[in-house]
Amino acid sequence: MTKDDNTGAPEVAKETSAGFVALIGAPNAGKSTLMNQLVGTKVSIVTHKVQTTRAIIRGIAMDNNAQVVFVDTPGIFRPRRKLDEAMVTTAWGGAKDADIVALLIDSERGVSEDVEKILNGLANVHQKAVLVLNKIDQVPREKLLAITEKANAMADFDQTFMVSALNGDGCKALLSWLGSQMPKGPYLYPEDDVSDLPMRQLAAEITREKLFLRLHQELPYASHVETESWKETDKDIRIDQAIYIERESQKKIVIGKKGETIKAISTAARKDLMEILEKPVHLFLFVKVRENWVNDPARYREMGLEFPRN
Repeated sequence: MTKDDNTGAPEVAKETSAGFVALIGAPNAGKSTLMNQLVGTKVSIVTHKVQTTRAIIRGIAMDNNAQVVFVDTPGIFRPRRKLDEAMVTTAWGGAKDADIVALLIDSERGVSEDVEKILNGLANVHQKAVLVLNKIDQVPREKLLAITEKANAMADFDQTFMVSALNGDGCKALLSWLGSQMPKGPYLYPEDDVSDLPMRQLAAEITREKLFLRLHQELPYASHVETESWKETDKDIRIDQAIYIERESQKKIVIGKKGETIKAISTAARKDLMEILEKPVHLFLFVKVRENWVNDPARYREMGLEFPRN
């Protein structure tokens, strides 16, 4: 207990709480959009392509004296490749390590086959679980109620929330409830932190987002971005990044005619980075071929994934 400088009266230490909430769901359910909305800034990439979140990314939100650390996990789906398998294992691992598991369902799709598998898998997760229906502004109330009834019949949820991750409807109530459920204890991160992701890695994720948005039809999933150099001064930041692809023939796709594509990707990424870093950013992108990187354990470690051994 300390003294208040103005009154001399003792200042009562505030009781704090903090914990982890794992966001799980089928690919493209809106987990990254929801986490960015709850945190209040971009910490996870958002595209219209499925399976774009690869590693576990944590976003940190404050609700009064509660710190809620959201874990944005890769979408849970039927794996077909080593990278898919690593992503699914990571998603379930993130759920089992959290204090609360939040299952996000795209209300437009409802309880799909992928969602049913997740609901069945929740039987092996013993933490408190909450159901979150997303995109509620896109479907009639009758469908929302039907989804709620079916999902709650298949798994044991403590609460059900209906939100629009895109415009924020219902998100404040969700955050408030989650904050009230966090275990008592000191904060896990400084109060003004929004993510535990190193800025070099976050910068690479932002560039990867712009790459996906620009080339979602032309370029396969086998692309990866790494921040190779970061030089910061009081005035600005120079960032050098490598875009890794699997085949030489993909280079011209990323670069584009007269360099137009890579320039557009760089411009869009630099704009986001300047908003986050609050200073001028000079971003230089290089396209490199790294054949068969999806079978390289070192790349998985770079993304925070465990390389499947089977």
